[in-house]
Amino acid sequence: MEIQASAIFRSICWGVNVDFPENLVQFTERFVSDEACAAYLTAVRWPDGAICAACGGRKGWPTSRGTYYCAGCQHQTSLTAGTILHQSHLPLRSWFLGMWLMCTQKTGLSAKGLQRELGLGSYKTAWLMLQKLRNAMVRVGREQLTGTVEVDETYIGGQESRVGGRELVGKSLVAMAVELEGKKVGRIRLRHVPDASGQSLVGFIEDTVAKGAEVHTDDWNGYNRVGEAGYRHRVTPVLGDPKRALKHFPHVHLVASLLKRWLGATHQGRVTGKHLQRYLDEYAFRFNRRRSEHVGKLFHRLVEQLVLRQAKTYLEITRTK
Repeated sequence: MEIQASAIFRSICWGVNVDFPENLVQFTERFVSDEACAAYLTAVRWPDGAICAACGGRKGWPTSRGTYYCAGCQHQTSLTAGTILHQSHLPLRSWFLGMWLMCTQKTGLSAKGLQRELGLGSYKTAWLMLQKLRNAMVRVGREQLTGTVEVDETYIGGQESRVGGRELVGKSLVAMAVELEGKKVGRIRLRHVPDASGQSLVGFIEDTVAKGAEVHTDDWNGYNRVGEAGYRHRVTPVLGDPKRALKHFPHVHLVASLLKRWLGATHQGRVTGKHLQRYLDEYAFRFNRRRSEHVGKLFHRLVEQLVLRQAKTYLEITRTK
């Protein structure tokens, strides 16, 4: 990914407007070249000027190779080093267009669709690009849910005969936490869990919900230790009755229904357990920003987050358990 140093130099020295484009017309007018994308990315990554990745120094200059040379330690830092874009051979403009399409299409974007829209040579390239972007959708240091939080689980996958309770046979179990804003759904958290044990479910709650919050669950024994973990635990027995569960836990059931509809519409339900968590992260990213006035804000947030995440290789991603 070669980027002219002049774009980096301009953005470092004079600053670049990092306001996000509000629509497709503004996007295409603004990001007409790799240099324009580089200037925007630089302003997002280094809003106060370039920082040396080795020593943290701020004194230096751009080189003809598109790197930033540190006067203090002589280290050269690439604009994309240490980010999701590190060592990518795709043009920066292709990444920007891919992010725009991924963030602005309400039903999501399949790898086949991305391959077609960007004119990529292989499905593998498009698939890997989307997986890397999904990795960036979990904000570093994001806040935990607070207030009243409904927690439940749902299955992803086809119905299995002779399978009852919370057994898993050819299905994936997803734990869901939904923060309530009065009677409305607020932020959500989703996790692919190996089972419905207390270790999995209470562990999920501890990672996603702030201590002291009210956690509302059914009477499944996997939630028995929620109170001991530091939460106000409200239990509503559902007695195995789906109608009763829907009545007392309407918010998590709504999220589960929308999630399954999205997976079915965009990915035809063909999301394996091995990669399911990344799709859950994408859905939560979209859902938690559903009230954004402009779709371009999702794009801007993704650009902000991709500079904080390190890239994974194809082997690292496909080996994920």
